[in-house]
Amino acid sequence: MKQRIVLASGNKGKIAEIQAILQQQAIEVISQSQFKVTEADESGSTFVENAIIKARHAAEISQLPAIADDSGLEVDALNGQPGVHSARYAGLPSDDQRNTDKLLQALADVNEAQRSARFHCVMVFMAHAKDPSPLIAHGVWEGRIAFEKSGNNGFGYDPVFYIPQLNSVSAALEPAIKNQLSHRAQALKQLMPQISNYFNKQA
Repeated sequence: MKQRIVLASGNKGKIAEIQAILQQQAIEVISQSQFKVTEADESGSTFVENAIIKARHAAEISQLPAIADDSGLEVDALNGQPGVHSARYAGLPSDDQRNTDKLLQALADVNEAQRSARFHCVMVFMAHAKDPSPLIAHGVWEGRIAFEKSGNNGFGYDPVFYIPQLNSVSAALEPAIKNQLSHRAQALKQLMPQISNYFNKQA
């Protein structure tokens, strides 16, 4: 029987990506929307804090173990911005296109060598809402910010996140390739053995 875990996200792109990565596991990932979980107030100043806030909120309402991630883009030329504010960089409501346009504008005068950036993903598993020792994993995906948008896959900043080794932006990669390389994939790969170990101990 599959273990059920609620995924603390309303982002359809993120849910599809995580479900695709986890389909090999004996785990059924259920979107928090099925439990009418509202979006948590992401008041943390770090990816770790925000991921824990989201996981705790979803676990409390669903009464199931929860996975949450907080992801963002860190751009060196912008002193780490947009960082934890990546999803709402251009204001609320969150809009991928406006966020990406604002980023390109902020980097308009920055040359190629100075456009280094990385995606971060902190993924958290909480067994229940009062779990005092959540499992935490951190994935990082290095790249550069392109000068213009391209590609039709992905979401968020994928159209401008360029991976030099692949000579491609993230949004032009096949989903199967992205799901092996991305910051989210790396964090999940670290987290899955810990989650399996937790469930094995409960069995």
